[in-house]
Amino acid sequence: MRLSRLLFLLLPFSGLLSVPAAHAALADEIQVYTDEINEPGEAGLEVHTITFPKGRQTRDYPGEVVPGHSLFVTLEPSYGLTKTVDVGLYLPMARDSSNGDISLAGLKGRIKWLPLRGEDHGGWYLGGNLEVGRVARRFNAVRSNAELRLMSGWHDEDWLLGFNPVVNWELSDQAAGKPGYGFAAKGTRRVAEGLALGLEYYSDKGQIGRTLPWEEQDNKLFYVIDVDRKPWVFNFGIGKGLTHAADKTTVKAIFEVPF
Repeated sequence: MRLSRLLFLLLPFSGLLSVPAAHAALADEIQVYTDEINEPGEAGLEVHTITFPKGRQTRDYPGEVVPGHSLFVTLEPSYGLTKTVDVGLYLPMARDSSNGDISLAGLKGRIKWLPLRGEDHGGWYLGGNLEVGRVARRFNAVRSNAELRLMSGWHDEDWLLGFNPVVNWELSDQAAGKPGYGFAAKGTRRVAEGLALGLEYYSDKGQIGRTLPWEEQDNKLFYVIDVDRKPWVFNFGIGKGLTHAADKTTVKAIFEVPF
C-alpha cells in the first residue's frame, strides 16, 4: 500500500483517539523539518539536546519533571527505505533538575515521506512525517501521543525557507475533545561555505477550533546557526519565549553523528 494512501486512511480514525492538549509535553526535539532524508539503505544518527536556563519550575501535575534547568537528550537513529521514505526512532532521556536523576523518558517511532524534494541547487519540497510514541507520565500527563507534520518549503544555494504545520493527538482509552495544532517555520541565509544564519519560530496554538488566547500559547523565536562542514554538521539555537506560557530562554542543538 502506498504511504500516501495509508496516511489518508489513518486520518479519519485519529480524530477518534484525541483528547484535549495538556500543558506539559516532553522536550525531545525542537526542529523545523526540511527536505533532508536518508538515501535507500543509508543509516543515520542525530543527537538532540535541549535545556531551559529560564524555564518553568512549577509542576502542572504531581511528579512532573519541570523544564527549568533540566537537560533533555534524544538519540534519533534512522534508516532509508526508498528514495522517498525513511523511518526512525526517538530515544528521549532526561536529567531532572530537582534531584539530578537521569532516566529514559520513553520511545517514539516515525515514518517520513518526501515525494517532492529540492535538488542540490535548490527548489520546492513537500512531504509529511507521522510520529507515534509512549512516554512516562513524569514527562507528559497523557502517555501515548501522535503527531502529523507537513514538511514544506523552498531553498537554493543561499536561502532556505521552511514551514511545518503540525497536528497532534494525545491518545487515551477515554478519547474526547479535539486535536491540538500549531506550526514551525524557518528562514536562513548562507553567509559562508557550509554556514548559515537565521530564525526559527515555533507556535502551539491549542486545539483545532479552540485557539488559546495569545498569552496562553507557547510561542518561541530562535536565533539559529546551521553548520554543514563535514564531519561537523549541527544546528544550534537560542530561543526567547514571546508569551507568558512559553519558557523564557531555551537552548537547543542537533548534532549529526558521522559513521
